[in-house]
Amino acid sequence: MKGTAEILSRPFVSKQFFRVSEWTCATASHGEHMATPAPPQEPHNRSMALGGPLYRRIARLHLLGQFPSSLNRQAILAILLSWVPLAVLSLVQGHFVEGVTLSFFRDIETHVRFLVSLPALILAEMVVHLRIRPTMKRFVERHLVIPEELPKYHAAIDAGARFHDSVVSEIALLVFVFTGGMWIWRQQIAVGTASWYSWSQDGHIHLTMAGYWLAFVSVPIFQFILLRWYMKILIWFWFLLQVSHLKLRLLSLHPDRAGGLGFVGASSMACAPLLFAHSALLSGHIASRIFYNKESLFSSELSILIYVLLSVLVALGPLFLFTPQLIRSKRKGLAKYGNFASGFVTDFDEKWLKTDVNDVPMLAGGDIQSLADLGNSFAVVREMRAVPISTHDILLLFAVTIGPFLPLLLTIMPLDQLVIQAIKIIF
Repeated sequence: MKGTAEILSRPFVSKQFFRVSEWTCATASHGEHMATPAPPQEPHNRSMALGGPLYRRIARLHLLGQFPSSLNRQAILAILLSWVPLAVLSLVQGHFVEGVTLSFFRDIETHVRFLVSLPALILAEMVVHLRIRPTMKRFVERHLVIPEELPKYHAAIDAGARFHDSVVSEIALLVFVFTGGMWIWRQQIAVGTASWYSWSQDGHIHLTMAGYWLAFVSVPIFQFILLRWYMKILIWFWFLLQVSHLKLRLLSLHPDRAGGLGFVGASSMACAPLLFAHSALLSGHIASRIFYNKESLFSSELSILIYVLLSVLVALGPLFLFTPQLIRSKRKGLAKYGNFASGFVTDFDEKWLKTDVNDVPMLAGGDIQSLADLGNSFAVVREMRAVPISTHDILLLFAVTIGPFLPLLLTIMPLDQLVIQAIKIIF
């Protein structure tokens, strides 16, 4: 068996070995940054997803225990404050099951809002925190942010965390909830419909005891949690916008087919709890219309379709911010790797196809395998995506968004038939 020194001494192998070395250096630096990458720096220990000023004040009371178990207690507390009093007051007023056109028991939309959407938004904070924080760290750990841009990167983290922890921002949310939020809610009350929370007289809306609790406690709690989620998502979108403006070291040969940014696509699942909560609300609203207004699910299918498509597009929208850099990286990679591949193939052709006599036996050479590896590597560059998201991530978002609507299928098809049809589709 020939030694390494003897193999490298061959003219063709030696030439290709040093050409591969030159290509590796050029690709790693993208022809622009030849300096040795700085060691990873730990992003500041701050979160843009977890808690907030109000959360910290509740934690200081030591009433909810330690994180993350405190999230479970927060969800239970939210139900105790928002839903349980409504049930008790409706029972006291005689509106729990009957007595009015829309009794508390029959109000599907209210049950979904406070028993499904609200707890989901609270419990999902941990899920989002565990997705967003590693994403921020990987930009540095994988040397995607060049050393010169690290101060700007950390400044973006600081700015996002400061806004997330701002007392002023949460006070502004509370002010809006008790002004604009209450006004919007009152506009949705149907005049002339007697319900467990309101009745109308001479064109004026009057609230019941349960209605007052709904208007001044339950609805504000839900709106505040929901608006705080909007704020968290907007902060994350703003952070991605800032990072997309930095000079990133994107590698066109990276196997994730996204220049090394594939992990950013997985962070789009941070929007999943919000999409699920909105889908549950819309599903509850449609269910109420089906059961009590005698409407059909087919009358809402277009609304559901448009909602699902727009929701997923909004969740994926920030990832398109990286498209310009990814396209430039792919174009440069194709040009550089194409030049290298041309030289390699030319030498291969000269050695194996245009020469009758070779010093190296055909079966002893590794050039055939090198040529195959070259083709695989070039395919990676050619298949590089312009958006850092995989089909798997897109399907997950669609599944989360569509999930709350699936129970509505029972309104048009019995459960046993639905199961049989699902089995036929799968198998």
